[in-house]
Amino acid sequence: MEKNQNPNSWSELPLDLLNLVFERLNFADFQRAKSVCSSWFSASTTVRKNQIPLLILFPEDDNNSSCTLFNPEEKDRLYKTQDLGVEFAKSVCVATYGSWLLMQDSKYNLYIFNIFTRERNDLPSVESQLGMVKVERTIDDRFRIIQDVSVSENMDMESPVFWIDEESKDYIVLWGLGDRCVVYAKKGNTSWNQIPETSDCCDMVYKDHKLYFLRNAGTFKIFNFSGEMDNKTFKVVHFCMVNSMGRPKTKLVVTVTGKVLEVRKIWTGSRTWSFSVQKICSSGNFKKYKKVDCLGDEAMLLDLGITVPANDIEGFNRNCIYFCGSPRSFHDKNTSDIFLFNLETQKMELLHKFDCSSHQLSRARWFLPSFTHT
Repeated sequence: MEKNQNPNSWSELPLDLLNLVFERLNFADFQRAKSVCSSWFSASTTVRKNQIPLLILFPEDDNNSSCTLFNPEEKDRLYKTQDLGVEFAKSVCVATYGSWLLMQDSKYNLYIFNIFTRERNDLPSVESQLGMVKVERTIDDRFRIIQDVSVSENMDMESPVFWIDEESKDYIVLWGLGDRCVVYAKKGNTSWNQIPETSDCCDMVYKDHKLYFLRNAGTFKIFNFSGEMDNKTFKVVHFCMVNSMGRPKTKLVVTVTGKVLEVRKIWTGSRTWSFSVQKICSSGNFKKYKKVDCLGDEAMLLDLGITVPANDIEGFNRNCIYFCGSPRSFHDKNTSDIFLFNLETQKMELLHKFDCSSHQLSRARWFLPSFTHT
């Protein structure tokens, strides 16, 4: 029998055979296999695999500049990223999209950062505002917000969201400027653009070039960023359930198919959280609600404001809500863990026992990694 003289024979396996192998791999092994060689990567592009969400745990202090990644498919194994630099360690992640993070440094400067490639895009300074609301930086790197004759010394970043194209690197970043308005910046902008009639921000989701915006007062709007910006508004007298501290715990969530859900996180008083999920159904100029009892083959990532396919991902449960919370006491900010809430059983479960501080767990975020071939 003549020996195969081609040392690269593994790279020349038939496409059909590679597809059969790739279809049976879990997400982590699939990512490893597609990076073996260019022919395997090419073959992997013909296989449809659901993206599996990963959980990112950030450094405990400034002396550690690498992150820990948790894959639900591999519960017994945690991964460490490369050293991401001192400036990263001193920054705070406020939102994620794909493998990119929206970061805020100690002086409130904003940038987006890819944790795998270390690519970075700096964003306009917070005080660079185009619109009626003015922002001034004070000598202690805090801010004053000025609108008409009103002046506020405190500024909070409300519900930040963003999107970036992996190939062109086009992006858009949006966040609520305190309770005054929503601002956005696209690639190439040197200032933040203010969106009219977007005060009193409760929550936002950006998906498929649309901004889904909910006010604390109940007004719901959809802004279309695919072309010239326009919007449609559903007005409603909205009664929101509140927790014991008098503040609403309402989140917007957009499903895989584009349905818009309002999710209310409710502290039950028995060491657990519960959830009420309703679909927003438009009717003329008003919005109506329809109770949602089941997410089907999808799972909800509450902090991302989206649902993702979960039917063929081992270790990632369908019809569940994934969230971070404090189970022992509503007022106990020193205790935090990562949980899932099963809509079928109406029970809260601990996702995994992490060997890290409550501070790290409180800052943990889900993201949907996108890996490119290099």
